[in-house]
Amino acid sequence: MKKVIISMMLIISGSVFSQISVGTQPQESSKWTFGGGIGLGFGSNSAFNLSASPRVGYRLTDDLEAGVVGSVSWQTSDYYKSTMFGVGPFVNYYFARSFYVGANYQHYFVDYKDKYYDYKYNTEENALYLGGGYMQRIGNNSFMQLGLMYNVLWKQNSSVFSSGLIPNIGFVVGL
Repeated sequence: MKKVIISMMLIISGSVFSQISVGTQPQESSKWTFGGGIGLGFGSNSAFNLSASPRVGYRLTDDLEAGVVGSVSWQTSDYYKSTMFGVGPFVNYYFARSFYVGANYQHYFVDYKDKYYDYKYNTEENALYLGGGYMQRIGNNSFMQLGLMYNVLWKQNSSVFSSGLIPNIGFVVGL
């Protein structure tokens, strides 16, 4: 059962951090960026998950962006259901519009219920993701990002996540 939960959490955490920034294109004078991401997953034993991660940022310089990101995910299967909320600041630094490094701190609130044993579990967890990657321009101020983030606060056997390593695939509009 724990392996199923850990696998689902890894899938969801990956989808949460695969951010797709959408919204109206900011005016040239606007330094605000808006966006977010959504994730959807299916698995065995009627497993289903849905996640969303809205974000708002501010370009401090042409190459430095900081803001706040939130995340919410719902998962259910024949054996369990879980809800996870997260919120925290992020910062990204862009090199020549081809590479980026970033940090993202998240504080998670997790509500888990085992349907088979009628067991409930509520916990909180902090995560500090550090990483970077490659950016490919796909429009005037739109980019596709490919990268990796690692949760430096992750501890095996005491985390709701199965791994500290998170792939990051997404799109950014308004940089």
